[in-house]
Amino acid sequence: MNTFAPEAVHEHLLKNAPRTLAFRPRRDFAAWRAAVDRKLREIVGLMPDPVPLDVRVEFEEEHEQFREKRFIFASEAFADVPCHLLLPKTGTPPFPVVICLQGHSTGMHISLGRAKYDGDEKSLGGDRDFAIQAVRQGYAALVMEQRCFGERKDCRHENVKQTCQHAAMVALMLGRTMIGERVWDVSRAIDALGEFPEVDRERIACMGNSGGGTITYFATCLEPRIKVAMPSCYVCTFRDSIGTIDHCADNYLPGVMRYFEMGDLAGLIAPRPLIVVAGREDGIFPIKAVYETYETIKKIYAAAHAPDKCALVIGEGGHRFYADDAWPVFKRLSGW
Repeated sequence: MNTFAPEAVHEHLLKNAPRTLAFRPRRDFAAWRAAVDRKLREIVGLMPDPVPLDVRVEFEEEHEQFREKRFIFASEAFADVPCHLLLPKTGTPPFPVVICLQGHSTGMHISLGRAKYDGDEKSLGGDRDFAIQAVRQGYAALVMEQRCFGERKDCRHENVKQTCQHAAMVALMLGRTMIGERVWDVSRAIDALGEFPEVDRERIACMGNSGGGTITYFATCLEPRIKVAMPSCYVCTFRDSIGTIDHCADNYLPGVMRYFEMGDLAGLIAPRPLIVVAGREDGIFPIKAVYETYETIKKIYAAAHAPDKCALVIGEGGHRFYADDAWPVFKRLSGW
């Protein structure tokens, strides 16, 4: 081992992290869950101050399978969020709604199945047109641009390749994290849904792949109004994914391994349905560690008296979504 290299000590520390709030079956579940909730809210950092939503509908369009409404809302001062709401043309409103979150990509238009830039067709080929899929299942779909991507990318200069890097680092300087800021945007988007009577705000789900899976997981941990979560190609161990393999800066939370591993956080989701989607050949969220994490999740759901409300869906491929495998499980666990 090269003990000159920083990863030598980090690998040792990751393997031996204290995880003082790790799930233990003999712990009082409610007290443990409350402690995890308090600590996670502390770790994700300061949340913005709320401002009036100022929802502005920019246009409405009719499509063969759905009506589309483009709108913008204010998440915090100096931070507007562009969104598209798709409403099915069949069925009876109010519709259950699926919040669709893109990961590291050229933007939310991928969820809408619309290629705008070179390489978008490849992304769409990985079942990432989440909103179109949701409408076909009979759900409304809310597509929102995440901070640092697409219309909300870093605009300081045109050649920024990692549009999340600088913003994530500045967030840390301000006592925030990019995960916390994005989770805040999801919560404010749920507030904004109150402007649309076609949507049933008692039946809200969240889904996304990769970076979208990240925020799906954390938003569901911290936002009780999300009733079903379907994170894809994210749920793993911190140790074996972002702790071992290079990832963008917006994935990291200060001090998280002192208290819990990723699977422990499922205690904040249970007993709500959780569908974990993974690719057997995913090179950045290793499948062995996915299985390890899911074992923890199963134990937590058993302790929450909801053993049938979690599921693991494994696709025979890499870092992408698996629509044909995942949606039947979503419908079964949600009952929608």
